[in-house]
Amino acid sequence: MERTAAQPPVICLMGPTAVGKTDLALALHARGGIDLISVDSAMVYRGMDLGTAKPAPEVQAQAPHALIDIRDPAEAYSAAEFAADARQCIARSRAAGRIPLLVGGTMLYYRALLHGLSRLPPADAALRARLEREAAEQGWPALHARLAALDPATAARLHVNDAQRIQRALEVHELTGRPMSEQQTGPSTEPIAPPIVRIGVLPQDRAVLHQRIAQRFHDMLDRGFVDEVMALRARGDLHADLPSMRAVGYRQVWDWLEGRIAADELAFRGIVATRQFARRQLTWLRREPDVRWLDSAHNAAQKQLRGLLADVIP
Repeated sequence: MERTAAQPPVICLMGPTAVGKTDLALALHARGGIDLISVDSAMVYRGMDLGTAKPAPEVQAQAPHALIDIRDPAEAYSAAEFAADARQCIARSRAAGRIPLLVGGTMLYYRALLHGLSRLPPADAALRARLEREAAEQGWPALHARLAALDPATAARLHVNDAQRIQRALEVHELTGRPMSEQQTGPSTEPIAPPIVRIGVLPQDRAVLHQRIAQRFHDMLDRGFVDEVMALRARGDLHADLPSMRAVGYRQVWDWLEGRIAADELAFRGIVATRQFARRQLTWLRREPDVRWLDSAHNAAQKQLRGLLADVIP
């Protein structure tokens, strides 16, 4: 992509969890003229630091990340809200002649921002509560099977335990009488204006990613991740079905605190769930057009990244 537009490009540093996106983004930011914008559905929550691998306060002081710590864990934050907030951040950055650098792995957020969102009905609290009761009785795989009968296209791209999105798809079908997949054929919000550069970050050897995921989860536990979730649970106003507490890692620690899994299973469950999450992120990422791929395990990954961006960063 050549930089022919008058306004600065938007760079998207996309990839699965634990792949090393933050370090690459910080190296680019250090060169100057770049604003960092987080694309992470868990980092938006205050008090969720270790389990999200959120940049440390001293790092953020040197390299501020927009859209981090903007919600309480008791609150929801939708893809539509992210897209609106990110567009404002991008507009401010471009108006100042700086380059917006989006970094994170929440692919639904990227999809909302880069491709626009279809107009769907708002949430229905009573209907959601009923679906949650049914899931508690039957399990989310049973609701996924129900969705597969009603909306095969949507069910095919969702994991059987992706509670939040299964619930939303069933809610949309019940409210409108039509599958969600049929209602997402055209955007009702405008995607951001080009130029847009997509960088896909992924080790060529998948075993490297699995090793990084395992190491990071053990590191989080060593640094006090369980204590972090205990503090959140002790507030009394949070529960396991909130979007914040459904985040990978937090869900498994919460289940252990509730006695649903054994202590010696915690790390294994967390690592497996994170690997499954990374697989879903990659599925979404492969659907993105014009991705420039970067091997994050390469010894000269930062140099490779600069080469991939040579046509857009002077």
